Amino acid sequence: MIDDVRLAPDELEAAGIRTVIVATPDLQGRLVGRRIPVEGFGRVVANGVDICTCAWAWDIDQGLELIDQNRFALCGMHNGVPDVTLLPDLDTLRPAAWLEGVAICLADPVDVHTHEPMPLSPRVILKQELARLRDLGLTPLAGTELEFYLFRNDPRELRRSGFRDLDPTTLTPSDFMIHEGNLYEPFFQRLRSDLRASGILVEAAQSEWGLGQWEMTFEYGDPLEMADRHALYKLAVRDTAARAGMSATFMARPLNDQPGSSCHVHVSFVDDEGTALFWDDSDPDHLSPRMRSAIAGALEHAPALMAWYAPTVNSYRRSNSTDVAGSGRTWGFDNRTTTVRVVGHSPQALRFEFRLPGADTNPYFALTGILASARDGMRTGAELGDPVRGSAYDLPGDGAMPADPRQAGALFADSAFVQEMLTPELISHQRILLDHEWSTFMSRVTDWDLHRYFDRI
Repeated sequence: MIDDVRLAPDELEAAGIRTVIVATPDLQGRLVGRRIPVEGFGRVVANGVDICTCAWAWDIDQGLELIDQNRFALCGMHNGVPDVTLLPDLDTLRPAAWLEGVAICLADPVDVHTHEPMPLSPRVILKQELARLRDLGLTPLAGTELEFYLFRNDPRELRRSGFRDLDPTTLTPSDFMIHEGNLYEPFFQRLRSDLRASGILVEAAQSEWGLGQWEMTFEYGDPLEMADRHALYKLAVRDTAARAGMSATFMARPLNDQPGSSCHVHVSFVDDEGTALFWDDSDPDHLSPRMRSAIAGALEHAPALMAWYAPTVNSYRRSNSTDVAGSGRTWGFDNRTTTVRVVGHSPQALRFEFRLPGADTNPYFALTGILASARDGMRTGAELGDPVRGSAYDLPGDGAMPADPRQAGALFADSAFVQEMLTPELISHQRILLDHEWSTFMSRVTDWDLHRYFDRI
């Protein structure tokens, strides 16, 4: 976090803070928690604040079926749907500058009685992977690029209408076009200013090719801070859009005939002395053996980790397309058709961009998966194949990649690599949710079904 916006608990009231949000990511990466009057925050710092474990057990729509059916060890009728305690991480205490008089502090869920970290927490899982890397003398650096669609529709009215008659903020493809961005500069200027005041530095922003699509990239740095910024950014975008009478979506692909929204993740590593580990002066392409093995690991484990990179049915509308959304286990130099794109021309800038995750990914899980895969590749000295020089979409399809959440869940559960990283309970929990996502989708009749079959079959 930017040091000049960092808050201490005893500074809150003098800074005009009246409410502190204590929040942690759920399994979708959404922030859940409670609002604390500022005068009560000291008690929460000392003791934490309890919330229900159902936040990690219901589905994305807060359906209670799986809880009622006692499908999870964590939370169900069998154990009374218990609480966990959120312990604030005071290093994250900052203004939520887009909300008047509000600060936000991210937290980690712990057992109410033992105060042991809750293993299922995405933030806890990422911290555990970072600890493994530190033990190996590796310091990862990461950055995310996040796309979203912005519509000129009030969010409440849009939901009431069934999300029909969407009015995109741009009406023509406008990738990198300055004029379209100028029309919405007052909105984005306010958003960027509030993000800066909240300790979230935007590196660059632009209009995108999709109608109503926009992108922001964030300052490169510590992966945990990056995931925290990412979650807070999504919250700020939604809040700021709603206040302006507009609606934002981070669906992987919200519109037919329009490109999906990505979450490209950039990764590199340095050692304990800060030396870049991906650069090699003696290599014609400057790729060190460690970088080649890290990329090979990221690609090798991509099929099993699509459960994290593509967690919804809608994710596969994007990943199964040819919308430069990654293509199997491929890599190339500055090649947007491949899953891994190598970019950068100096020791500190050389990195790989992982292009599979969509905007709907949980950033804590995505970063954990990519970093753990890179670590494993470097550990085993995984061999990297040849780069793709043309379009990766001209190659035969990669049959190892899952095509829907149920397939992704099966690969996730069967992966020896995932089994080394997570406990059986955690793997089972996530597979149940993925299977539920697919079965819920398959149980519904959609507009597509009606238009295709109603009077034609």
